[in-house]
Amino acid sequence: MTRKFFGTDGIRGRTNSGVMTAATAMRVGQAAGTHFLRGDHRHRVVIGKDTRLSGYMMESALVAGFTSVGMDVVMTGPLPTPAIAMLTREMRADLGVMISASHNPFEDNGIKLFGPDGFKLSDEAEASIEALLEEQPQLVEPGHIGRARRIEDARGRYMHAVKQSIGSDVRFDGLKVVVDCANGAAYEVTPGAIWELGAEVIAMGVEPNGTNINDGVGSTSLDAIKARVVAEGADIGIALDGDADRLIVIDEKGETVDGDQIMAAIATRLHERGKLTGGGVVATVMSNLGLERYLAGIGLTLERTQVGDRHVLERMRSGGFNVGGEQSGHMILFDHATTGDGTVAASRR
Repeated sequence: MTRKFFGTDGIRGRTNSGVMTAATAMRVGQAAGTHFLRGDHRHRVVIGKDTRLSGYMMESALVAGFTSVGMDVVMTGPLPTPAIAMLTREMRADLGVMISASHNPFEDNGIKLFGPDGFKLSDEAEASIEALLEEQPQLVEPGHIGRARRIEDARGRYMHAVKQSIGSDVRFDGLKVVVDCANGAAYEVTPGAIWELGAEVIAMGVEPNGTNINDGVGSTSLDAIKARVVAEGADIGIALDGDADRLIVIDEKGETVDGDQIMAAIATRLHERGKLTGGGVVATVMSNLGLERYLAGIGLTLERTQVGDRHVLERMRSGGFNVGGEQSGHMILFDHATTGDGTVAASRR
């Protein structure tokens, strides 16, 4: 089936043109809300965003769409994509929405949808919503219009989850860490979480102004963090993308540690502890042959999928794997998250 709205990772495009307009966002809210209206309970959607200027516009349009079909809305403000997936489950919401175009420039934006289990939607669910987008919305009576509220503790909830993922006895005392948040969604939570774990944090890419997301900083623009790690004499650098589901590491010499190397390190440590499941790692066809050979050398397999973290996750779920990702830096640690989480991956040791 040819898709008009959904691509490989939700709906994405240049803001105020094509599919990425306020009018379309409102229709997406109406269609997705209608799709998830099941049962007679009070329905709820969690909406987060990154720091793009257009996020305000898209958020308001989505709120109008969801409330018009009878859904209550909880807004979190800027938060990483994995935080929205987590909060969707934690708050017993019917779906979650992340407004972000990930590593793209500020002119672009996107809409990612999560089901009540915190996983990205299946092809079947996306197809159903596509069909509803072509129909007249099923508007509710005035007394059943949804309510909208903004919660203030969402950042704290996510930071707590990050720390819980590594155990209460783990501390980062004595480590000097450069954290580059790409002027994006993690600009407060990631430096804060790592600092609370005991590290000395040198934060960069933490001054979003609506138009500087991914602009010369973050996981796709590494020159700045490489220079900063060396200049500060830091032990490690952590570079995230605009919605913080992607991680690239910089070592103490200013050299890049890409997604393949990060997966190898995490899998090795879990394997040594007897906590790696599935007998190996899931990656895409883009991963280096060196990763496959390394894993084979320690008795592990590498399962390859099509490019795209959703394909990686599907294989992880079907095969019982708990580590997977992409060379570009999407790290999925299934014991702790239902989607890529750069902050959780960076906290492994």
